[in-house]
Amino acid sequence: MTTLSAGGTTPHAPRALARMGRALASSRKATAGAILLAVFIVFALFPGLFAHDSPTEEAYARNLGPSAAHLFGTTGLGQDIFAQAIYGTRQVLEIAFGAGLASTAIAAVIGVAAAYLGGFWDGALNLFTDVVLVIPLFPLLIVISAYVHNSGTGVMIAVLTFTGWSYTARQLRSQALSMRAKDFLAAARVRGERAAYIIAVEILPTMISLLVAAFLVNALYDVLFASSLQFVGLGDPNSVAWGTMLYWAQNNEALQTGLYLQAIVPGAAIALLGAAFALLNYAFDEIGNPALRPVRARRRRFGLRFGRLARA
Repeated sequence: MTTLSAGGTTPHAPRALARMGRALASSRKATAGAILLAVFIVFALFPGLFAHDSPTEEAYARNLGPSAAHLFGTTGLGQDIFAQAIYGTRQVLEIAFGAGLASTAIAAVIGVAAAYLGGFWDGALNLFTDVVLVIPLFPLLIVISAYVHNSGTGVMIAVLTFTGWSYTARQLRSQALSMRAKDFLAAARVRGERAAYIIAVEILPTMISLLVAAFLVNALYDVLFASSLQFVGLGDPNSVAWGTMLYWAQNNEALQTGLYLQAIVPGAAIALLGAAFALLNYAFDEIGNPALRPVRARRRRFGLRFGRLARA
């Protein structure tokens, strides 16, 4: 989404952001996704306001069912499931935002630089991107995580960042290639601006909606991949996170013994957070691809017209 300044030579980023904000405010998907994400952020920032029990304390009876004292019951180790779900939100969001932002930033630098610089740099950066892109992602994550077994959140973020930027870089390069002949970039080159300035100030602000959509996709996959690695025992089993809750539920054979909430609660939390990122991503897709909105409008008009004809 690009807006030109009064002079018609450079993108007006604040005006573009204002237009994007109005578009998001009018989108039901964006509203629903933002509310869901805001709830999880509040849980992560202030877990003690909602869960009064310690998530790691093994002081309760084991495998209790839901009650007023323990909303979702207790684990096979006597830990409160509700407290674990609330406190586990922080690590999940740290991974989602940390790895999502880092991989999107790396992809933006490499993809846009390759497209704008062209020549040797385009070939070299493309080769590097393609090498990372063709490596099977999940097996690579398993191999790397096996070597850094029981590592902390920082290492998990680094692993997901290293493996998660290449596809986004390819998308951003394609978008940047379509902008190389734009007048405002030619004007910047005539003014003698450096390539780094043109990439950072002239090109990237015009790709805000695409960058945010890319971050949301990366964050969603980071949540899924991190939880999957923790579920198969490649994370830190002593950390408080939704993936480790699933890991211990599997070890304790929760589903086989009828203790379904031990697996359902973290699984539902992952699904809801994923839905929040997905809904926001759909909204930004509609902003970045305006053709999607008229298609929906035409379908609605066709439906109304068909309904009138059917009633007649």
